[in-house]
Amino acid sequence: MPLITGSSFLHRAAVPLALAAAMALAGCGGSGGLGTDVPGRLVSQSALDGAATLPDAGEQFRILYQSTDGVTGKGTVQVSGAVFFPKTPRPAGGWPVVAWAHGTTGVGDACAPSANPRSARDTAYLGAWLREGFVVVATDYQGLGTPGPHPYLHTRAQAYSTLDAVRAALTLPGVANQVVLVGQSQGGGAAFGTAGLASSYAPDVKVLGTVATGTPYLVSSASPDQGYSDRIAPQVAYAMYTVVTARLVQPGFDPSTVFLPAALPALEASADTCVTPLFSRLVSEGRTERNTYQPGGQKRLFELVAPVTAYATLKLDQPVFMGIGGKDVDVPTAMQQALVRDACQAGSRIDAHVYPDMDHSGTVNASLQDSLPFVRNLLAGKAVPSTCGQ
Repeated sequence: MPLITGSSFLHRAAVPLALAAAMALAGCGGSGGLGTDVPGRLVSQSALDGAATLPDAGEQFRILYQSTDGVTGKGTVQVSGAVFFPKTPRPAGGWPVVAWAHGTTGVGDACAPSANPRSARDTAYLGAWLREGFVVVATDYQGLGTPGPHPYLHTRAQAYSTLDAVRAALTLPGVANQVVLVGQSQGGGAAFGTAGLASSYAPDVKVLGTVATGTPYLVSSASPDQGYSDRIAPQVAYAMYTVVTARLVQPGFDPSTVFLPAALPALEASADTCVTPLFSRLVSEGRTERNTYQPGGQKRLFELVAPVTAYATLKLDQPVFMGIGGKDVDVPTAMQQALVRDACQAGSRIDAHVYPDMDHSGTVNASLQDSLPFVRNLLAGKAVPSTCGQ
């Protein structure tokens, strides 16, 4: 089985919108007295474009903030994102935070979630957290909507972007330093990876726990190679997006060592094509793993980026809820179960739930029946369950 496989066309739409006006952020906010290069400094905020708002949110902003460059590990870059306030009454200590790590949208600036409508799935999901009384802080990730490449699946870059978005939001009135990391697919990996780096990178951010669904685990032991499939698989888009990261790891990287000549035009287009239209193109071309990859190409690609896509640790300081679709083919069920197994063995406290009839996308909202009680217990300081050893 290849590292990422499957045939369901289930990722959220990312409708390209003009970003020029959206990036002309006004109404500056800040974290008073901090230097201009301090990670987590809120650079500016503005009202979200109407199409990008959430119906369950009260005030909602597009933000620009400073974050440590996750690729180099030094210096800062500007990252965009969004902050959604709930309509629920403000608690005495402020609203707790859901740090939302989004799934794959693309690698081009036009694919930044804060400048696009949320999918119906994500609108419903984020709405549930807003109704629960959380401020939702949603990073776009480094390089997605701001200058520079978006290092797709790069664990450190995603973690720094997520934690610094929270730092920026904590400078806004009414936001409490009680944080739950929540993510799906690419964002499930981002949330898990952020949990592993939070105590060393941002000890000032009080992470209570993590909720992850559709979480990738890109190690060969979690996905043994069983050859390429002849089934139409638009999920080869993920590998195309990963080329951006491969070029950061190895500037001389030649994509023709991974992709067959017939797939190279789609690869070139992927740099500016968001995930839904790219999936549509790949389906129309009849792209399969066999007619897309060179022999052993996919394995070579993921081995190349493994040093930056791997999780820093599998032993997390706080509890983790993991929702797994029994019919997930975008991030195969067995891959997610392998992560649960290895994280449990490493000493993490994992509450894993498999939803037998749910695919990659369906698991997101189906898991709320279990993840909401999990998070309520975290906020209340109560013990949460663990399925490790079961």
